[in-house]
Amino acid sequence: MAEDKNGDRSEVSDYSSEDEGTEDYRRGGYHAVRIGDTFKNGCYVVQTKLGWGHFSTVWLAWDTQRSRYVALKIQKSAQHYTEAAMDEIKILKQIAEGDPDDKKCVVKLLDHFKHSGPNGQHMCMVFEYLGDNLLTLIKYSDYSGIPLHMVKDISRHILVGLDYLHRELSIIHTDLKPENVLLLSMVDPSRDPTKSGASLVLPTRKDKVVAESVASKEIRSSNGDLTRNQKKKIRKRAKKAAQGCVGREASEENEIDSKTGGTEDTNADAKSNEVCGDEQANSSEVKDDAKRDGINNGNQGKERHRRGSRATRKKLLAEVDLRCKLVDFGNACWTYKQFTNDIQTRQYRCPEVILGSKYSTSADLWSFACICFELATGDVLFDPHSGENYDRDEW
Repeated sequence: MAEDKNGDRSEVSDYSSEDEGTEDYRRGGYHAVRIGDTFKNGCYVVQTKLGWGHFSTVWLAWDTQRSRYVALKIQKSAQHYTEAAMDEIKILKQIAEGDPDDKKCVVKLLDHFKHSGPNGQHMCMVFEYLGDNLLTLIKYSDYSGIPLHMVKDISRHILVGLDYLHRELSIIHTDLKPENVLLLSMVDPSRDPTKSGASLVLPTRKDKVVAESVASKEIRSSNGDLTRNQKKKIRKRAKKAAQGCVGREASEENEIDSKTGGTEDTNADAKSNEVCGDEQANSSEVKDDAKRDGINNGNQGKERHRRGSRATRKKLLAEVDLRCKLVDFGNACWTYKQFTNDIQTRQYRCPEVILGSKYSTSADLWSFACICFELATGDVLFDPHSGENYDRDEW
């Protein structure tokens, strides 16, 4: 989740929406992650950053045990963030258990564990790696909307997901918006980090390469006059040197007890192209309203340039795979167990929540209708502003 409780997407902060800043890298805050860091005893190796929210950072990682890409979400370590993560995991486990065939258009939790670092103990969640969110799709249309047949196709997938959550599980998402619906792939496949052709970052292999190069140097310098034991000792020393070069932070990783033990997707091995997880977004989930109002035209130009020419964008949009999944259950609840009355991002907030009345699954359907309008037109249906006698939440 990348916003405050009021769901403010445009509030100015001390850092850009591309970066979470350094302020929260402290006790109770984010865990500092470097490319090549490993988690869960070497099971997951960090490849690149995918995005961030005010609760967590999200990273593309390589699952060394199952040879697949995953999205690794690392929660802040303060107690209330940990409790929120535990609630999210309960909901995600229920979702995964009820959808063994992966047909319900909702993101799959693959694993979860605790990771201890200098800023505390962090809950970590591992998700299938998905593609771009629907806001990115809207951007490819230059905020002019996408064809109605595409809107209908996307809507069908969203409704399959909502029907499953509401009717079968009694779960309310409570934060449905374009950023929280992810395509199964990237709009532009050339921008997919898993298909960029870059070598996998695997520290164990790196250690081996460094170790071998150091060892061979020592052996060459001795003109080859070494016994087998001497060569073995040199390689051992080189291995230690390699480990020093890599300098990975030693961190203790604890499995959650058997009651909340990690879940695994039994079908995931067969889905090499399956892509991504909660809060991934490939950018921040914070949406800049200024872009919608035409205030930030310079940045819009840069964004368009990054996505290629108008003809290229049109072609990519026409060819995009519209299959999608609902993600980010950090604010989700059950119809019979609700955590707060303060739900939904402002632009997608239903009347009953604005009025402080009781809410249920229909709150998600209001947000869904707002998304449909936004996909078709490229503009938000409701854009709350404060007035003299009321604030944005009362608009």
